Amino acid sequence: MSQRQRRATPRRDDPVNDFFVPDLCRVRAVFLLLVSSELMVLLLAVMHSENTWIDWNYFGLLSLFVQWTALTSAAIICPLRGLLARLSVARASTLITLIVLADVFIFSLFADNMLHPEPGVNGWMAIGKKLLAALIITLMALRYFYLQAQWQQQKQAEMQARLAALQARIHPHFLFNSMNTIASLISSRPDLAEDAVLDLSELFRASLKAQDRLISLSEELGLCRNYLMLEGLRLGDRLTVDWQVAPELDQQAIPPLTLQPLVENAIYHGIQPCPDGGTLRIEGYQRGEFAYLLVQNPRPQTDQSRHDGNRMALANIQARLQALFGETAVLKQSHQHDIYTVTLRLPRQRVPSHRSTRTP
Repeated sequence: MSQRQRRATPRRDDPVNDFFVPDLCRVRAVFLLLVSSELMVLLLAVMHSENTWIDWNYFGLLSLFVQWTALTSAAIICPLRGLLARLSVARASTLITLIVLADVFIFSLFADNMLHPEPGVNGWMAIGKKLLAALIITLMALRYFYLQAQWQQQKQAEMQARLAALQARIHPHFLFNSMNTIASLISSRPDLAEDAVLDLSELFRASLKAQDRLISLSEELGLCRNYLMLEGLRLGDRLTVDWQVAPELDQQAIPPLTLQPLVENAIYHGIQPCPDGGTLRIEGYQRGEFAYLLVQNPRPQTDQSRHDGNRMALANIQARLQALFGETAVLKQSHQHDIYTVTLRLPRQRVPSHRSTRTP
């Protein structure tokens, strides 16, 4: 692996990325924190009330207290996340708990001085109860975050194993068809067969990157171009390629070997069975929060588009997309006026500019 590839591969051992406490600098995390704390306040206000369903005065005061302590604690923990991530789970949990308790203690003193200038024994007992409640809630939240992080890591490991298995099932099929292309040229056009071997070596050098979960669309299109160069040697004038991919999609994130199998299927189940060949159209555009990629080919009179190999490739791609993007990614097939179309919808997501290699 080259130095550039090492830098491009995301580091899985980054302690900040693996830290079990969510990033409280993000708006979504803060919003969920406020909503959760407000629901807890509502529950306490309902339980505190004796004659009505809810004690609104108690709810308002407790809500103000809890929200301020939650926000200030999050504001303190947020910049310390890098330091906390380098500590053990026990030490990080202890430090976070101490921060929350200190914050609650300071706000309790302030609130008690505002409401009761001379707190006395009852006032200190109320502060002690707040500290005990804050301790229990903080430990429960940290335990939840830890279990959630463990579940996410297990899910990530299972997904990586699944992607590796799916990736391994693509390469033999890809190699078999590519070698058939070269074999067909050896006897009749040995010079072109030699060039095809060189093209294939470049293609596999780029495609056999199993450690990359996502690459740029420009890289994936490079694989398609190399493959089409091989097929162009075999099919000659029977193959015409129409490229209609918007330049702004160059850095769109896509799993490796996603478009290339679709192009391969279009050749073997669309262009090749037609006596006069046909036009393969590859289109890409952005619409809203999604990127759309289309692969179109003529549909032969005999319905070979439902070939088992075609179905297996589509199912493989769909499984990888679901594992990486969830329900936001869609792969569908359609045919109209003897044109077969496979449409791929991906959530708009870019890979870092230093990560991808732009194809010539």
